[in-house]
Amino acid sequence: MVRLPYSNIGNTKFQRLLGHNEEILKHWSNLEDAFYEHGNLSAELKEQVRRTLAFGNKCKYCQAKGKPEQNIEDSRVSLAVAFADLFLKSRDSINQGTFDMLRREFTDAEIAELCSYICFTTGNQMFGALMDLEP
Repeated sequence: MVRLPYSNIGNTKFQRLLGHNEEILKHWSNLEDAFYEHGNLSAELKEQVRRTLAFGNKCKYCQAKGKPEQNIEDSRVSLAVAFADLFLKSRDSINQGTFDMLRREFTDAEIAELCSYICFTTGNQMFGALMDLEP
């Protein structure tokens, strides 16, 4: 059961929880839109990373959209998912060598986007898990 009553502001359950502070909801949504409308990474890559994070962050609301693919053929998607998994399980082990490996497939701008997307998505999912948000 969700931990706070929903506000009347927002379209989704998640937004209606953030809607208790309209300014935060507005800016949070703007950042989310920037990732999905203006980013350089493919929608498929972001979706597989999001799904990987959902299960690691234990957000039931986000898990409801499905598990990550198991046999990913696209090397960029596969590497991004592996990086997200490493972030979840062993963040302290991420070092310069990890970023050197990412540079084999991604530009610096794409790496910055991937890292910021992982952090933003983790924030979304941790909020959902903290609020016990159900699908």
